[in-house]
Parts: sequence; C-alpha cells; structure tokens
Amino acid sequence: MAIPACLDHLILGAGDLARGIEFVERRTGARAVLGGVHPGRGTRNALLSLGPRCYLEILAPDPEQATLGWFRNLPQLTEPRLAGWMVHPGDLAALAERLRHSGIACAAPRESSRQRPDGRTLRWRLLRLADDRTHPWRAGVEGLLPFFIEWSAGSPHPADDAPSGLRLVEFEISSPNPDELQRTLDILGLDLRVVRSDRPQLRARLAGLRGDLELIS
Repeated sequence: MAIPACLDHLILGAGDLARGIEFVERRTGARAVLGGVHPGRGTRNALLSLGPRCYLEILAPDPEQATLGWFRNLPQLTEPRLAGWMVHPGDLAALAERLRHSGIACAAPRESSRQRPDGRTLRWRLLRLADDRTHPWRAGVEGLLPFFIEWSAGSPHPADDAPSGLRLVEFEISSPNPDELQRTLDILGLDLRVVRSDRPQLRARLAGLRGDLELIS
C-alpha cells in the first residue's frame, strides 16, 4: 500500500499520555519524548520520528487545561487508537482556493503553535476540511480525510530531532463506499488508494526493534 509522499504525521490518540508512550515502547522498543502542549486546545503530545519529515504524534489530554478544543473523545479511549493524519502539501492558501474551486468546502488556514519543553515555540498553519462524513470512531471533523499543515519557515520540523527507531511500513484507508472517498483524495492530490471494507477505518503498521505495531482507528 503506497504511503503519500506529503504525509507529515500520524496522530495516535490516547486517554493518558504516559500510557500512550508506554503502549508504543512496549511493543516496538522506541520511546517517545515529550513534544509540548497545545494552548487552548486542551492537549499535549509526545513524538517519535518515522523518517524524514514524517513522525508519530501521541496525543492526549493536558491535565493543566480544563477543556478539550478538539479530539474530545480522547478521555474515553481505553487503549490508543489512530485519531487522524496530517499532510504538508505546501502553500495552504493556494490549496484552500483550489479546493473551493473543486467544490470541497474548507475553513480558512488557522495559525497554531506549541511550546517545546526546551522553551522553543513551533508555529504552523492548519487547514481543516469543512465536511468529513466518514469518521471512523466519533462525530466531528477528525476522520478518514486528513488535516493539512504548513510549517512556518522559522520552525524546525518535529521529525528532525524526535527519537528514531520506528519506520512506517503501511498506511491504509478503508471504507464501505470507497469510490466517493477516492475521488476526494484524487482532488486533494494524495497518492493513496482506498480499500473497500465493512466499516470506515484508518490503519498503519510501524516497524520497530521489537517487532511490528499495527494501529487502527
């Protein structure tokens, strides 16, 4: 199964960050490092590199923030699950204009940031599609279709200094109605084939020193 060339990162949702880190380390031998918090969104993360400009983000509620602004089902997860994926297509303003001309509604690119434990602030722009009707495990915008990210020029990419030891072997999207989803992916310029299945699902397989880890949504 092809992996999109512009894949930026996979989001592994967890109810508790420490348990999410341990879940991955126990199965692969790779231990994620703290990435930082997302102010106003109620989450914090830990990171592992999957190769050049690609990484795994373990995302969990931040106990220092009162509410979750996105991925609101994280506290209910009993074990980590794939919660989404992001791609870096380039200029998000140009992408948003192209999507609108193609009939795909999206919100305007939004500025975002997080502070790393070393005090450095990472900045990026984020674009969300307005309608994702094929979400695998909750109602909302985070689903089978990706988010789009554009890193600021002054921000290092998280994969540059995240711990190594993992490799993305497979990434797959499946759906009971693959044709419509495939047309959308083609318009988005994503080189990924949709697999027909009984239920919508994201699936990824990671290779580590202790063996492979399969992640599903």
